[in-house]
Amino acid sequence: MANYYSDHPEIGFHLNHPLMQRIVDLKEKNYEDQKKYEDAPVDYADAIENYKQILDITGDVAANIIEPNSESVDLEGPHLENGRMIYASKTFENLDATRKAGLWGISMPRRYGGLNLPNTVFSMLSEVISAADAGFQNIWSLQSCIDTLYEFGSEEQRQKYIPRICAGETMSMDLTEPDAGSDLQRVMLKATYDEKEDCWRLNGVKRFITNGDSDIHLVLARSEEGTKDGRGLSMFIYDKRQGGVDVRHIEHKLGIHGSPTCELTYKNAKAELCGSTRLGLIKYVMALMNGARLGIAAQSVGVEQEAYNEGLAYAKERAQFGEKIINFPAVYDMLARMKAKLDAGRSLLYMTARYVDIYKALEDIQRDRKLDADEKAELKKYTRLADAFTPLAKGMNSEYANQNAYDAISIHGGSGFIMEYKSQRLFRDARIFSIYEGTTQLQVVAAIRYITNGTLLGIIKEMATAEVSPELASLKARVEKLIPVYEDALNYVKELDNQAAHDFLARRLYDMTAELVMSLLILDDATRAPELFAKSANVYVRMTEEDVIGKAAYIKNFKVEDLDSFRAAECPCEA
Repeated sequence: MANYYSDHPEIGFHLNHPLMQRIVDLKEKNYEDQKKYEDAPVDYADAIENYKQILDITGDVAANIIEPNSESVDLEGPHLENGRMIYASKTFENLDATRKAGLWGISMPRRYGGLNLPNTVFSMLSEVISAADAGFQNIWSLQSCIDTLYEFGSEEQRQKYIPRICAGETMSMDLTEPDAGSDLQRVMLKATYDEKEDCWRLNGVKRFITNGDSDIHLVLARSEEGTKDGRGLSMFIYDKRQGGVDVRHIEHKLGIHGSPTCELTYKNAKAELCGSTRLGLIKYVMALMNGARLGIAAQSVGVEQEAYNEGLAYAKERAQFGEKIINFPAVYDMLARMKAKLDAGRSLLYMTARYVDIYKALEDIQRDRKLDADEKAELKKYTRLADAFTPLAKGMNSEYANQNAYDAISIHGGSGFIMEYKSQRLFRDARIFSIYEGTTQLQVVAAIRYITNGTLLGIIKEMATAEVSPELASLKARVEKLIPVYEDALNYVKELDNQAAHDFLARRLYDMTAELVMSLLILDDATRAPELFAKSANVYVRMTEEDVIGKAAYIKNFKVEDLDSFRAAECPCEA
């Protein structure tokens, strides 16, 4: 029987990383829960075994329920009835299966009914479910919104809402509006305090809200009258049981059809303030978005895997000119690149997730006691690493998912353009990944300060000091030769001292940075598990070499006055 976890040992490999011991020790707080909860682990080995069992259960549900339902869900999609969103019929089956399997409340402490799993394992579960159906992964993974309520809400709110999510109720984050997409400072949904009822009231419209008719919403709204920027925004909790919010429209999308994208009207809807006023955008949404971006990275890796699977299976069966097409260099080159991107992107995803786990666990401990000096230094270190790596993981994996889905169609040839084949759905689903939760261009903006201030260069140089197996030494030497090429290009951009030029060249620096990081990560993976990753390491380093040298040449031959040519190309009428 198929299993989307155990069929891919590359996923389980990432449970063996040296940082996992520290993550589990922090998350389990010296395994104190074993005294209160029967299912709590007694030590590190027990925790890892528990993670594997949950992953195996999820892999089974994904392969044998969610994936077989995916075509029906894609064709039916959600629909609107009397101001309410109704899921596709098979989506209800998926929700029921994940609830019965106990796959809700993943990250929440056991005292609220959660599983207390680290973000790394949550990301693995997200990848597995996304490979089966990326649209359903959206619905399921939005349970992670509860992390923001846990971090910033009151204990009363935690006890009120977290057990409901652990029992399988759904969530959404209601941020964007018709006139406020990526520019959330322009949010105008109005929040006013109702003194008579001792609650807040929300009025206005939200647009492009994923899973918008969920049970519990986190809502960004303007609480400070007369303000027009982010300082006037606060975060609110809306409970669907209270009423006051209707679905006005469900978007008809290119892909992820099972994931409802709604336009909502708030009409005097009763809500609770989450945290403090004025911190909605500058603190709470930033935390919410970072988690969501890691979720999209995991979603992307799942589709990267499934696209590779589809392309590989077809290439093995399809014959042309008397030979299976997998033996054609043009095809096996494409497949090798798909697999290399998948393995390198997955490694970046899980390294980022591990960094997030350490700093989040330390923050959680800090709620109960003061951290000592070493713990404070560790918190600072891993917060910085997570902030630097998250936009790389989201941006690169979302692009790789698009590329792998595109290549899967190419391998299928004309059949890939036919709706009966899964490749077309993967291609349609993947397209949104590099758009929502911050476009790739916005991931570049988020990462560029860590690039230009030398943070990521320093990380790359430190990573390059790690030993690799003798068989990989020549590949590592090739990566090492690229580092000064990259540094020279970086310095050249900085010396241009022109903001427009910096912005124009930022994407190239971003790509080079991420590819060097992933080359070093995949070399480390291949050292520890050559049977899984040696081939991908060989291919990915060659791809990085090709790309870094090419982009460095582009940058070094760029002049500020060249910007005028590009402006003219965009606006020929002004040339």
